[in-house]
Amino acid sequence: QFEVSSLIGLNAPILGHLNLTLTNLGLYSCFIFLIVLGIHLYGNNDSKLIPNKWSISLESSFASINAMVRDQIGTNNEIYLPFVYSLFFFILIGNLISNVPYSFAVTASGVVSLGLSF
Repeated sequence: QFEVSSLIGLNAPILGHLNLTLTNLGLYSCFIFLIVLGIHLYGNNDSKLIPNKWSISLESSFASINAMVRDQIGTNNEIYLPFVYSLFFFILIGNLISNVPYSFAVTASGVVSLGLSF
């Protein structure tokens, strides 16, 4: 559950000993990306007058994250809002997937926590 293991590996000695490996960390990160992308595509309102439940929830989460960014960073530095918004959804979906029994906990990995901190 917490161990990073190699799933598929590709060795290419012609290209200077290039080793491409798909681990469970990378696989679950791709799953998280696809789920976040799917939620946002499903919540897309397509310029309809009456929003659906998904678009209302996405708009309210955007409004609350925007308010937090304005309070903490200030209105001059709102360029960081897309980064904070995407980071919030990555951590949210990663933690929700980690609650499923016998699944890999992406956000429990020290490498991910260290990488997201920079």
